[in-house]
Amino acid sequence: MGDKKILCVGLVCLDIINVLDKYPEEDTDSRCLSQRWQRGGNASNSCTVLALLGAPCAFLGSLAPGPVADFVLEDFQKYHIDISLLSDHAQCSFPASVVISNVTTGSRTILHMNRNLPDVTATDFSKVDLTQYSWIHWEGRNAEEQVKMIQQVALFNRSLPQQQRITISVEIEKTMEPLYQLFPYGDIVFISKDVAMHFGFHSAASALQELYHRVKKGAVLICAWAEKGADALGPDGVVVHSDAFSPEVLVDTLGAGDTFNASVIYCLSHGGSLQEALMFGCQVAGRKCGVHGYDGIVEQKK
Repeated sequence: MGDKKILCVGLVCLDIINVLDKYPEEDTDSRCLSQRWQRGGNASNSCTVLALLGAPCAFLGSLAPGPVADFVLEDFQKYHIDISLLSDHAQCSFPASVVISNVTTGSRTILHMNRNLPDVTATDFSKVDLTQYSWIHWEGRNAEEQVKMIQQVALFNRSLPQQQRITISVEIEKTMEPLYQLFPYGDIVFISKDVAMHFGFHSAASALQELYHRVKKGAVLICAWAEKGADALGPDGVVVHSDAFSPEVLVDTLGAGDTFNASVIYCLSHGGSLQEALMFGCQVAGRKCGVHGYDGIVEQKK
């Protein structure tokens, strides 16, 4: 890898996290145990985890200037994440999520608002200097544009020997039909438990075996299944499994999936096997569930 960075493409938003000891009933007035602002968004969170693990990384996404953006930019800089590719959109609203975090059950309920901030386009992506990156990860969003971005990387890769090519990973988290066109474009494809269940599957292993035909030849398909751990299936046809590593006390599951994805990417990008990467992803994600935010995961550094 040398000094090349891992680039994450997707959303950055503001998470307003309300921590309660039980989920509030409708039409009641509840007092929070705590409340905090946190930089959020799948790709943004994955950058945070990669940075904590020691990987040089960059973020590509859209930003609406203003006081919230100032908070977010300062937080990116705190983790030494390269934000030179950010695309500013004046006159737009900054996306925000109100999160209800239940410390008794560990659940997180998210109310998200994105009124008018556009996602980055293939035109934006065409300005990226691809020689700086060893791995590019896409959080599935505006899939038609993202397919065009990935095609730009594929064209760039053709001129390079195998060991110098950029690895492409995609995350298909939401049960939205347009996102499923991303399946055949990743070297590594992450699907969520929600997507697997949407297709009618009740385990990660069965989902992988039945959905593997959707990915390209030689790709790896990965599915995490919360407290049941995670499974992966590669071109050898063997399902690899890791159990979950649950914390002693379940504190905060917000961003656990983003943590898992980033940790798998980190391990694979450093030459780890699929089994090692899956286990490392589950270990770091488990540790993340035992702390508020992300700073407590550094002890799991590989």
